[in-house]
Amino acid sequence: MNKEEELLINFRDLFNKLAWLNKPKMEEHLKDYKPSEVHCIESIEKNRDANVRKLAETLYMTRGAISKLTKKLMKKGFIESYQKPDNKKEIYFKLTAQGKEIFNVHEELHKEFRERDKVVFQQVTEKEIDSMLSFVENYSRHLDTEIKKQGRTIN
Repeated sequence: MNKEEELLINFRDLFNKLAWLNKPKMEEHLKDYKPSEVHCIESIEKNRDANVRKLAETLYMTRGAISKLTKKLMKKGFIESYQKPDNKKEIYFKLTAQGKEIFNVHEELHKEFRERDKVVFQQVTEKEIDSMLSFVENYSRHLDTEIKKQGRTIN
């Protein structure tokens, strides 16, 4: 196995370990919600003027899937839609008070996980983090280019 293969395997293993380790707490505190619902709520809160297109891009889902998901979230009372006075065509989403509660629980859990893992990041220099960030950004751009070459779109 070459170093590139080893790196990709280690990234996958790292992601899987994080998901496995975090899952019980997430399920305990957010047991009434599907992960796709929680991530959509998070994306709406973190992206100003979130619409179907922006959510599809952020969550790597089709616009059709986002439309279904946002309708479900509106029916449950977690989000509401709105339009801007100068653009009656586009529909945007924002969280209701109930949606913000779910968002806050999710954020607190992530904060707890970051605190748990802080010991690792304290051992890494800023230069090393910058190098890792640069690699991840470059690899992400490469994958975006490959997606476009295939004529595929995320939304």
